[in-house]
Amino acid sequence: MMKKTFAVPGEVLLEDLLAGFPHASAVLDEGFKIVAVNRMFEALTGYGRDVAVGVYADFIFRSNMGNNRGQVFQRVVETGETATIEGDIVNRSRKKIGIRFTVSLLHTRRGSHTKGLLVVLEDISAIEATAQKMLSDWSSDIIGHSPKMQAVFDVMPLMSQTEASILITGETGTGKDKIAEAIHRNSPRGKFQFVKINCGALPPDLLESELFGHVKGAFTGAVRDKPGMFKIADKGTIFLTEIGDMPLSLQVKLLSVLDDRAFYPVGGERKESVDVRVIAATHRSLREQVEAGAFREDLFYRLNVLHIHLPPLREREGDTRFLLDYFLQDYATRLGKEIQTFSDAALRHLLNYAYPGNIRELRNIVEYCANVCRKKNIGKEDLPAYLFAQVQAAAPKIPAPDLTPRREAAGKTAASPEDRQAVSGDNWTEIEKKMILEALTASKGNRAKAAEKLGWGRTTLWRKIARYGLG
Repeated sequence: MMKKTFAVPGEVLLEDLLAGFPHASAVLDEGFKIVAVNRMFEALTGYGRDVAVGVYADFIFRSNMGNNRGQVFQRVVETGETATIEGDIVNRSRKKIGIRFTVSLLHTRRGSHTKGLLVVLEDISAIEATAQKMLSDWSSDIIGHSPKMQAVFDVMPLMSQTEASILITGETGTGKDKIAEAIHRNSPRGKFQFVKINCGALPPDLLESELFGHVKGAFTGAVRDKPGMFKIADKGTIFLTEIGDMPLSLQVKLLSVLDDRAFYPVGGERKESVDVRVIAATHRSLREQVEAGAFREDLFYRLNVLHIHLPPLREREGDTRFLLDYFLQDYATRLGKEIQTFSDAALRHLLNYAYPGNIRELRNIVEYCANVCRKKNIGKEDLPAYLFAQVQAAAPKIPAPDLTPRREAAGKTAASPEDRQAVSGDNWTEIEKKMILEALTASKGNRAKAAEKLGWGRTTLWRKIARYGLG
């Protein structure tokens, strides 16, 4: 601990000393009674100097920081070390205020005689309110009580206040876009644009034009100048999802933008400056892609300054039940239905399912159930047919799932992945092909809608269509 003392010339009035401090401050004598306060102290606590001076500090602070009978004050006197703790105080109006509370020794300048203690109270309630607002702003797609998600929530407020690039990793459907948007919305750039582009959804030439714009005549059909996503996101944030699918040729140009904050539009001869924060996301392992030569190592390090990994739903202990109930309540309200809960039989199937599409798939399943259900409880017959196809093929041998309502289940663990018997490769291939065909039929061939029904990203669906020869 740092030893920090304040030397005071004997002739200087304590009130004059405290007037120069930027936070609420008080001086205590050797018996821990208040001998001087500044105006900020009066405003924060509600106690004027005429009331506070001569009173034991404990009586004025009334905090929850373990300072009864002056333990903290005494520790500072005995060790000579400054103490900094955080907690709440209750002011004269009985309002609880978040405080960072710093206590230091106060000496005379001419000797080692201790004049008492300097106590500084920094109001941190505004900081706490900002963090709380961020929590309340987060989308339903990223709610959760599991330890892994709480770890994510803990770092998000810190990351929102920096300018560093962020790489978000996680399987499809884990909510990477929601995390990125929440970080942007609660950052100093939050009042400016949040621009999202999927790096795997377009051919390389079109992707370059979308990212960096083009000038008139740059290619056939370029009848006018068009700003790219980087320019549109100026002063804001650009979110590059599926960054692992970006062609190597464009990775070079992206690296240049990150380093120089400038780029050339397609066909342009004049460099354009841009002030933008970059958040990237991928479901792939970029380290493996670097080793395979499919992703630039220097770009990987440039993007991976800050890193968030979103766990798949199967690793989020207790969150599956919580999310099922949350989305059911949401869709029942939207649809104007009086659906209350899931039957035990339906819940067993839902809790035993692996959710390869993660939260996106879970949400879509609940939406389907809420639409087809005509009773107050969602039954087994209201579940999508493909859930039974997988369960039947897998024949899982798992313990009976926890059917406790969400308020009691938040901290409990759902059946672990190790307890699930894997589907055989042949069986799963046929099941997946059938799922894709059913989704395409229901969507009248619209692949984007089919991907949404399946809870997959569009590139995932297109890749599987090509793999199974369904195109």
